[in-house]
Amino acid sequence: MSDPAEDVVELLVTVHRYNEDRDLDADDLPPRYRRVFWTESSGDGAEPGGVERPLHVTESTAKTATGVERPWEAISDLLFTERKEFSGEVSLSQSGMGVEWLLDRVDDDDLLSNPVLAAIAEDPAVDHDAEFAVSHAEARDENRPVRADRVWIDALLGEYFDEEEDAEMLDLVTVKAPEEIEMTLQDLVLTTDQEGEIRKLMKAIEHREYLANIGLREIGKLLFVGPPGTGKTTAARALAHELGLPFVEVKLSMVTSQYLGETAKNVEKTFEVAKRLAPCILFIDEFDSVAKTRKSDEHAALKRAVNTLLKSIDEVSLVRDEVLLISATNHPDQLDAAAWRRFDEIVNFPKPDHQMRSDILRVITRQMEIAKFDPDEVADRTEGLTGSDLRLVLREAVLEALTDERMEITQADIMDAVQDFEERDNLKNMDMIDGEGAEVVGDGGAGHDHSGHDHDH
Repeated sequence: MSDPAEDVVELLVTVHRYNEDRDLDADDLPPRYRRVFWTESSGDGAEPGGVERPLHVTESTAKTATGVERPWEAISDLLFTERKEFSGEVSLSQSGMGVEWLLDRVDDDDLLSNPVLAAIAEDPAVDHDAEFAVSHAEARDENRPVRADRVWIDALLGEYFDEEEDAEMLDLVTVKAPEEIEMTLQDLVLTTDQEGEIRKLMKAIEHREYLANIGLREIGKLLFVGPPGTGKTTAARALAHELGLPFVEVKLSMVTSQYLGETAKNVEKTFEVAKRLAPCILFIDEFDSVAKTRKSDEHAALKRAVNTLLKSIDEVSLVRDEVLLISATNHPDQLDAAAWRRFDEIVNFPKPDHQMRSDILRVITRQMEIAKFDPDEVADRTEGLTGSDLRLVLREAVLEALTDERMEITQADIMDAVQDFEERDNLKNMDMIDGEGAEVVGDGGAGHDHSGHDHDH
């Protein structure tokens, strides 16, 4: 809906029904409303907070929830609305009339984004002439649950983890809410095998109870393998966005390098964070930094960390704990055989072939103005480059055009950027320039990402 009056009336109708119908819960409220009515926990440790009845709509909350600048002004001429001068509360004076007015103006997409509205529409006791094809159950499935909201995640972390005692641990773990992940699966160019594994995962999550009933609990532990920049991290994040799940990311190299003596405890706490936030995706990056081939002269603390990590992987379950575990490594040759056995699926992320490079370029440039763009020609010249590399090439072409005061880039700009990228990338293989000890200039972040971190594919 785009009409201000309809937006505000939808909020009032939703709040009225939610207050009266105790069969509805916070998952029935659209996320855009939950943020407004969220209350912090009382501190008793039972729950990290929530949406408590009765809800009250003021002009301030209506503005935040709907984006309408002057909410009361938008609906003041409607016969079924009222405003209390002292408190500023806005409500329905005649709820039946308000519901009928709204249902005459909404469509299936509106119901799909608001489970409360869908519940009203399918209620036989509600008198209206509109016909809809969306059920309340479908609308609930379409909206992410409250446990995936940023406010819920922050409240739970604050409830269960001591700010001082666990501060170091939480610094090493990044938790993203689905709403904070911009990349979607539609933005990715995946191989057939990668698409197949993602489809299987989505079905496994959908049918967790069935898998438990038939005794198939050892499922949902994946290892993403491939060079840096091939999309391992991005694919995992996009999956979290698609499924509406919190994304718990930990870089094991951070855990080991900063607090070696505490590594085993920190590994355990990483899995504890994920289980508290379940259902969620636990993504372990740089998996090889701890689960590497064990040697006789290895540090004792690191040995304990490896054993703790493998034990934690054994004990976590998608079916039982609702934690989908995805690990990623750029160096599969460094993994212990025992580590390989912990994963039920290995997903390969190779460098893109010609067709994939061409498709990736089309995705990257969707919103760019390019004169006579030929992605196949660019793909011909970029063999061996990853999706992350191609994004850097396009970035360079755009910036070069901007220096010429142009908002439109050309095919020539892109080909020049490819050549510049190749020249900068070649510098990493040179030990010195113009004599011993000379510094390599121009490779400080503008060229290939050699940090080992995985980015966009």
